[in-house]
Formats: sequence, structure tokens, C-alpha cells
Amino acid sequence: MARALEFWFEFASTYSYPAAMRIQDACAQAAVPLIWRPILLGPIFAAQGISGSPFTLYPAKGANMWRDMERLCADAGLAFRKPGDFPRGSLLAARIAAHHADAPWIGDFVRAVYLANFAEDHDIGQPAVLIDILTGLALDPEPVLEAAQNPDTKAHLRQLTEQAQTKGLFGAPSFTIGDELFWGHDRLDQAVRWAALA
Repeated sequence: MARALEFWFEFASTYSYPAAMRIQDACAQAAVPLIWRPILLGPIFAAQGISGSPFTLYPAKGANMWRDMERLCADAGLAFRKPGDFPRGSLLAARIAAHHADAPWIGDFVRAVYLANFAEDHDIGQPAVLIDILTGLALDPEPVLEAAQNPDTKAHLRQLTEQAQTKGLFGAPSFTIGDELFWGHDRLDQAVRWAALA
């Protein structure tokens, strides 16, 4: 029987976008249970002595990343538009995903948020953008947003980020199967194959 794959992602993370767009199908095809694990990279970077995104701290690295994203998305048939502001705040979206990680609509929500950020250049830190996404999924936004502001939900997202650190995560996207860690979009298929091993 396949082992569960935990998908650790941050909505502001560029390379998490193409991973998020195909991981659910990849896991389904391999009969691998998928667990959605939203996190915040800020505390993880801070623990490494990094203040901000490495892609903004190192301009040459950032320029290469944006070109790489253009190529990756073109190859995958994904729309891509460089965000007008990077990295964008993703706290509210992450809290929604953390609270509703087991909801049947979580995959659709995650993909819609990534598309809003990296294909449509919408500010996903704004509640109005998330309300539009939730409404588009035929969900009532009010209770979803209310749950996202619950102290237990806030604590849960912090705990997920801390759990990621205890597992040795240092960036996103990351994939874990038990104690086995795979980092980066280009390790997604390998992680799924590993999880599928009985």
C-alpha cells in the first residue's frame, strides 16, 4: 500500500506554483494519498539567517528564476505572469488552507490562489481576491474567512511551519514521505514514486 505524501507549500513561492498545479493528479494516478501542508517561509528563512526571499536578495538569482519560471510554465502549459509585487503576502490564504486541508475543495482552492498570484497578477493578500476565489468555487466566503481568523487556526499554521522545520525543510515546495525529504518542483515525480513503493 502506498504511503502518504505530504506536500509543503507557500503561496508566495514561485516553484510551488507548478508543483501545486499537478501534484493532485500525479498522486491520484499513483494511488498515493496526498496531504496538503501550507506553511510560511518567512520564519523558516529567518531561522537560516535570511531576511526576505533569496530571489530578491540576490538579483542575478532572481532574474534567472523568473526566466526559468517562464520556461517551466510554457513546458507545462501553464499560464504565467510575473507578479507586479513579489513576494506577496499569503498569510490569510495559508490560514484558509491550513484550516480546510481535508476539505474536498482544498485542491481547487490551492490551485486557484496560485493562478491568481502567478497567472493573473492579483494580490492574494487581499481578502477581496480570496472572496472572489471562494465564491468561484461555490463556497460561502464568510464562514471560511471567519474560521481563518480563529486563534486555533492561527496556531495551527504556526505549528505546521514549526513541524516543517523539525522535518528539516528549508524551502518550498517540499515533499515528505515519513522522514524522507524531497525539495523542489523537479523532485515531485521522484517523491510520488517513493511514496508509491509498498
